[in-house]
Amino acid sequence: MGFSIFKFLKRKRLVSKGLACKKTRMAAPSHRIGESIESLPVTRIVVLSAFVIGLAFLIFSKTSPEPLQSFVIALLIFVVALAQLWMNHPETVASASRLLLVFGAIFIQLAFLKLILIQSLQGGTFAQMAPLLVPYALAPLILSVLLGRNHGLYAAVFASLWSFFLYPSHPPSLLVMSLICGFVAVYMTAQVRRRSRLIRAGVFIGIATWVVGITFGMIGPIYWEMLGQGTPWKMIGYQSLAALGAGVGTAILVSGILPMLESLFGITTDISWLEIADLNHPLLRQLSLEAPGTYHHSLAVANLAEAAAEKVGANPTICRVCAYFHDIGKLIKPEYFTENMHGGANPHDDLTPTMSALILIAHVKEGIDLAIKHKLNRRIIDVIRQHHGTTLVKYFYQRALRQQEDARLGGKIMNMRSEDIPEVKESSFRYPGPKPQTLEAVIISLADTVESASRAIDHPTPQRLTDLIAQLLRERIKEGQLDDCPITLRQIQEIGESFKHTLMSMRHSRIAYPKQNEKSEGKKSESSQSAA
Repeated sequence: MGFSIFKFLKRKRLVSKGLACKKTRMAAPSHRIGESIESLPVTRIVVLSAFVIGLAFLIFSKTSPEPLQSFVIALLIFVVALAQLWMNHPETVASASRLLLVFGAIFIQLAFLKLILIQSLQGGTFAQMAPLLVPYALAPLILSVLLGRNHGLYAAVFASLWSFFLYPSHPPSLLVMSLICGFVAVYMTAQVRRRSRLIRAGVFIGIATWVVGITFGMIGPIYWEMLGQGTPWKMIGYQSLAALGAGVGTAILVSGILPMLESLFGITTDISWLEIADLNHPLLRQLSLEAPGTYHHSLAVANLAEAAAEKVGANPTICRVCAYFHDIGKLIKPEYFTENMHGGANPHDDLTPTMSALILIAHVKEGIDLAIKHKLNRRIIDVIRQHHGTTLVKYFYQRALRQQEDARLGGKIMNMRSEDIPEVKESSFRYPGPKPQTLEAVIISLADTVESASRAIDHPTPQRLTDLIAQLLRERIKEGQLDDCPITLRQIQEIGESFKHTLMSMRHSRIAYPKQNEKSEGKKSESSQSAA
């Protein structure tokens, strides 16, 4: 705190002397305190202890026979569940918020089960429909959409096992129903890109509940041997409606609370990514008007990155959205970038190589500023920062070296000292980094390089594109730009193959249609031949 005050006073003194600018560059908000609290073992212990206490509260009640025995078994299941989560998802165990999300969702499902159970003890019509009204797919649905299908399956299995000890008669059919509904929920939400997919999953969950209910006699009974005589069809109708309604209602509930859960736990689903991908976003509209070349370049990079991501198992939606915004920093000085120059004078001709490189490199920082100002997702800001890594602006660096060499030759003629000639520092021509940290950032970085370089090929053929892509990938590997990302050589090869196929479809050749004059001349020759 004292150091910050000292820096503020020092900056204020420099501004008063005219040695510093009043404006400061925007920075992403820091969450160091929250991150440190989340990673503390004490915080995770509190979350897990709260779940165990809540589980004990649900079991030790008048509705649970032999509560002590049930709680001991449930506690053993908890130990197994925690061990399984630690082995398969250590990143979840290391995060208190993720633990809270996983066990919180499971506990809410168990609480719904307990509440319905208590109401069913009053008897009547509700008691006959109670097993069908339980939201068996609530936790699997939430975790599958937010954290992935593996977490959804985890919730389906362990929520079903704990549910078995909350119902007094311990019917095995409830365990089977809970497992089947959970598995159906996970299967139907493998890739949720629209909220309508959640409602569709709810319909299938309801159908699964109905089928299991018919199979195990929870709906009915139906007296088939008596040709349906004496069958309570009215009750069967209510029970069928309850089964379908519970599935659809669970999906609607999850769809409604998803935005709140995303904001609370800092998770962005594919649904939200597609909402961000709207090309009517103010930044993208401004890019299309003020820097149309960069806009079309970003669309091409998005196509390349999305196809490559599908090939190597990365998230294609994140790649597409981040590619849209990765070059928004060029909005500050669009005319200094090649894709936005249209036959006019090159503004770099009047600048030194160092100044030209500085303008090009600055588009990364300017992009971060715009992204923070428009409150874009943190993953987008990370891609903007990382998509050039610490690469060298080669053209202007080599140009600066040539000018330095020319200055030395001229200096010898004019008897100038070598120390009077400005030194060319390679660090002045490198992007500040960091290098790409995620698979999606690597794909966008490579797609950006490949798309820009492919524009220099006049007649792209498969062999030319293959050679170009292989050369660019080798350079990135040799420079160590991919060292900070968990990517394999096999994945790099697959990314290159995907780039080649996508570029060939984007840069395909077209038939040269004859001009109007050629058409008229052709008709005249045909008429003369027919006359002859």
